[in-house]
Amino acid sequence: MCEPVESIIGADKTSADYYFDSYSHFGIHEEMLKDVVRTKTYQNVIYKNTFLFKDKVVLDVGAGTGILSLFCAKAGAKHVYAVECSSMADMAQEIVKSNGFSNVITVLKGKVEEIELPVAQVDIIISEWMGYFLLYENMLDTVLYARNKWLASSGLVLPDKASLYLTAIEDADYKEDKIEFWNNVYGFDMKCIRKQAMMEPLVDTVDQNQIVTNSQLLKTMDISKMAAGDVSFTAPFKLVAERDDYIHALVAYFDVSFTKCHKLMGFSTGPKSRATHWKQTVLYLEDVLTVCEGEAIVGSMTVAPNKKNPRDVDIMLKYSLNGRRCLASRTQYYRMR
Repeated sequence: MCEPVESIIGADKTSADYYFDSYSHFGIHEEMLKDVVRTKTYQNVIYKNTFLFKDKVVLDVGAGTGILSLFCAKAGAKHVYAVECSSMADMAQEIVKSNGFSNVITVLKGKVEEIELPVAQVDIIISEWMGYFLLYENMLDTVLYARNKWLASSGLVLPDKASLYLTAIEDADYKEDKIEFWNNVYGFDMKCIRKQAMMEPLVDTVDQNQIVTNSQLLKTMDISKMAAGDVSFTAPFKLVAERDDYIHALVAYFDVSFTKCHKLMGFSTGPKSRATHWKQTVLYLEDVLTVCEGEAIVGSMTVAPNKKNPRDVDIMLKYSLNGRRCLASRTQYYRMR
């Protein structure tokens, strides 16, 4: 894939600057706040487990509008430090004041890796760090940095578990529309763009009726214990067909869990669950796989932050099918950007 030319990005701005700039606009926060699955889960975790927050010092990493900080303050937190790097921090400051929590919530504008907290340690770190494909934007590293620097030995990270899953779908119509379209554009060959389109995973909502195989757990991350390097991994998979059908793409989604609550709480971004703004991540295959019920696609997925821009995710997919109607074996590369 072509790397972006530095002059296009601009001499005075990096891709990280653009990342933070994107969170300065209220529209992205509106989408996240209106994601009821996301926001209500955090609200329920906090309001239904006030024993975790009562008189505790909380660090909200990537606070945005400050909604999680407000929940924590209302649940009885002793103090909340809301860290936000984008200019939304100024709005968060105003929101905190408007709601009468200025004495409980301190908004700190800056990068977690560069700010100084007025306290030596915190009891709880809360964050909504998950990106598309769980790891896109690589905010998890920032949470782990904060955990290592400030979290008390008996402290909590919320959420504390995240799991990535894989399944396979039939998606002939959409693949034709999004990928094969470039083969013949008004009589002209634009296959070079098709190649690019294949390498960029599509974030979209998948109809559960398209699912052809079982779901396979790829990776579970324990955010309270894992090291920063653990975001890079290789995981094997075996997807068994539940009916005779064609497979055009693999689909990734994630679950998050809050295991320290009175009752286990969390949510899923899978196609069989209520829709979230994360949707699902679709990785189109070069091959159209013809599977019969009981046959298995086997392979492995390797995931790592891109070396030049760690907020992007590089994915290597190896798969093979040794079926009655189809033999296939291939390695494909993708980049979420």
